[in-house]
Amino acid sequence: MKAIFHHFIFRISQCFRIFSFQGRIALPFLIIAGILIALKLPDNRLYPLLFFLIALSFHFRRKDIPFLKKAFIKNWRFIIFLEPAFIYLFLLLGNIHYESDILGLAGLLLITSFSFFYPKTKISANSKWDFIPNELFEWKSLLRNNTVAAVLIYLVIIASSYHISTLTFCGLFVLDLFPRLYSDNENKEMLEMYFRKYTLEDKIRKNMKLFNLLFLPVYIGFLILNREDSLLLLCYILFMNLFLILALTRKYKIYHYKERANYFDMGIFLSYFIYTITIIPAIVIIIDNIKSAKENISQYVGN
Repeated sequence: MKAIFHHFIFRISQCFRIFSFQGRIALPFLIIAGILIALKLPDNRLYPLLFFLIALSFHFRRKDIPFLKKAFIKNWRFIIFLEPAFIYLFLLLGNIHYESDILGLAGLLLITSFSFFYPKTKISANSKWDFIPNELFEWKSLLRNNTVAAVLIYLVIIASSYHISTLTFCGLFVLDLFPRLYSDNENKEMLEMYFRKYTLEDKIRKNMKLFNLLFLPVYIGFLILNREDSLLLLCYILFMNLFLILALTRKYKIYHYKERANYFDMGIFLSYFIYTITIIPAIVIIIDNIKSAKENISQYVGN
């Protein structure tokens, strides 16, 4: 038990180190934690389901199970249970609107099975994403490298269509998708080959089309369940698409073949968030980004 205690002390100190040296992680974590504490759902039974899915996502994304097996030969299953159980209980009991019920206990009992069900090998899904065309290489790469997480998160996003509060809350997680998609730079040969065949407007249109196609079940589900809030859904769609275009056009505005990434940090994220809420500044910046991006691309593509 002493070794387990020291392991959790290490986990806590590890979190503090990450928050101290990586502000991009600390601020979103605090914002999301605050939202989860104050989040009010239309049905008390939804809290255990939501927080169980978050704990399940953490469990399937962890990569330290082989290490735990070696370090804690007899107790590794206990640790695998304790960590997601702590996350689940922290979120469930920390929420100011949740009232204890049998479903909350049932979720905790289900978490005990995590130590027996986990990905023993890295899942390869190369063949499963072939429906995405190669010109949408950012999406294809991200989904191939995060298959399990992508499927779980997608199911949560579809479920978020139940109510405007859940749709808005999950939308905050969706926004993190765009920096992940467009923060890495392709090499200049690939950029040249792509933009000799397609224009920047083509790329924007194709990315928007795929994004909205993926979110079509969310839109339809929300309209069926919340027809009176259809105007809010239009605002949601506009917001998401503006943020996507901002992130994409910024990538090519500042693209340089010697840089592997364009460093979409928290300051840029928050500023784009504010611009998108106010709409008009976002449109002005998009127009400027497109103009600058075309000039930058022309340096690599030429005539």
